Amino acid sequence: MSTHTSPRTERSGLALLVIAAAQLLMVMDGTIVTVGLPVIGTGLGIAEADLDWVLTSYALAFGGLLLAGGRAGDLFGRRRMFRAGLVVFLAASLLGGVAGNGTVLIAARVLQGVGAAIVAPAALSLLADTFPAGPRRNKALGVYGAMGGLGSVVGLLLGGALTEYLGWRWIMFVNIPIALLVLAGTFAVVPGSRGRGGLDLPGAVTVTLALGSLVYAINRAGSHGVGDGLTLAFGSAAVALLVAFVLIQRSARDPMLPSGVLADRGRLGANLVMLLMGAGQLATFYFLTLYMQTIEQYTPMITGLAYLPFAIGIGIGSGVVGPRLQARTATRTVLAIGMAVAAAAMGWFSLLAPGQNPLFVLLPAQLAGGIGLGIGFVAATIGGVHGVASRDSGIASGLVNTSQQIGGALGLAVLAGIAVAATTGQPQGTPLPDALTSGYTAGMLGAGAFYLAAILTAVLLLRPRPASRNAEPLGSASR
Repeated sequence: MSTHTSPRTERSGLALLVIAAAQLLMVMDGTIVTVGLPVIGTGLGIAEADLDWVLTSYALAFGGLLLAGGRAGDLFGRRRMFRAGLVVFLAASLLGGVAGNGTVLIAARVLQGVGAAIVAPAALSLLADTFPAGPRRNKALGVYGAMGGLGSVVGLLLGGALTEYLGWRWIMFVNIPIALLVLAGTFAVVPGSRGRGGLDLPGAVTVTLALGSLVYAINRAGSHGVGDGLTLAFGSAAVALLVAFVLIQRSARDPMLPSGVLADRGRLGANLVMLLMGAGQLATFYFLTLYMQTIEQYTPMITGLAYLPFAIGIGIGSGVVGPRLQARTATRTVLAIGMAVAAAAMGWFSLLAPGQNPLFVLLPAQLAGGIGLGIGFVAATIGGVHGVASRDSGIASGLVNTSQQIGGALGLAVLAGIAVAATTGQPQGTPLPDALTSGYTAGMLGAGAFYLAAILTAVLLLRPRPASRNAEPLGSASR
C-alpha cells in the first residue's frame, strides 16, 4: 500500500496547524496574565481590587465583538480578516509590553481582545472551508475545540515561566513571534467564501457596552453593595442597552445575530453550556492562582508548573475521552458527563486549606477538572456549529467563542464577589490565610454550581439524537 501523502492533504494539514495555533494563541492570552497578576499589580501600581480588570477587559472585548468579527469575515473575506486580526493582536501585544501604567496595560488588553474577536471566528470558518464535510472535518473540529480548553492552561504554564525568568512584560512580548509565525503560515489557508450584506456596528457597540456595564455593576456590587448608586446606575444601563440590542437586531437589515443561528434548540443549548463552562473555568484559575501565590507562597514558575495536571486533563478529555464518547452517544450525554466530572472536581477543591500537601487536593482535583472540561469543550464546540447554514458560519463560530469569553467575564465578576463575601464573613479572630482560603473555595464551589447548571441546560435543550448526527459538520443542512 502506498504511503504517499497528496499535496492537498499536506496543505490541509498545515492549514489545520495554522488555524489551531491561532485559536490556541487567542485563548491562551485570556489567562496568560493570571499567574503574573500579583507582580503586575506591584510593578504598575494597580490596586488588588482592580487587578481582575486585566483579565476581564480582554474577555469583554473578545466576547463582545466576536459576533461582529464573525460577520466581518463572512462579508470581507475570512482569510483577509484572519490576517488583519493577527496584525491588530500583534500591535496590541507590543503596546502592552511597554505599558508604563495600569491604564495603558488595560487599554492594550482591550485592543488584544479586538484582534482576537476578528481572528477566532475567521479561524473556525476557514476550518470548515478547508475540510470537506465528514469525518475529517469532525476531527478538525475536535482539534479546534480542544484548543479552547488547552489554550487556557498553556497560558498559565507559559505565564508562570515568563514572569519568573524574563519578567511579566514578556507575557505580552511572547505573542509577537507566535503571531508572526501564524501570519507566515496563512498562505496554506484557503481564502474562504464571502457573503453579501452590511456590518451591524450599532449592534456590536451596544452589546459590548451592555456586557461591560453588567460586569462593572457585578464587580462593584461585591465591594460596595447592591444598593450602591453606581452599582444601580451601571446595572440599569446594562439592562437598557441589552433591550436596545434586541430592538436593533429586530430592525436591522443585516443583524449581527441572525435569528436563524439560535433558532435551533441544540445550538442554543450548546452555547449556553459553553457560557457556563467559561464562567466556571476562568474564575477557577483566578482563585487557584491567588491560593498558590498568596497562601502557599509559590513562585510564578512553580505556580505555572502546578497547573500541569490541568493541561494533562484537558488533553485526555479533549483528545481521548471526549471524541470516543462523541462517536458512541449523543452530544447531550457527552456534555452531561463532562460537566459532572468538572463539578465533582470543584467539590474536591473545597477541601483546600493553608499548608496542605498539594498531592491530596490541588493536583488531583486539577486533573479531574481538566478531563471534565476537555470533554465539554469538544462537545459544546461541535454542538454550537451543528447544521448552521454556510452563509452564517462566521456568526455561529463567533457565537461559540463569545459564549466562552463572556461567560468567563461574568462568572469571574459574580464569583469574585462571592469569594469576598465569604472571606469577610468569617468569625473574628480567624487567621487571614484561613479566611482567604474560605473565600477562594467558596468561589470554586460557585463554579461547580455553574457546571451543574450546564448539565441541566444540556438535558433540557439538546436533543437525544444519535451521535453521528450530533457531530454533523459546520454548514451541514441535514437534520
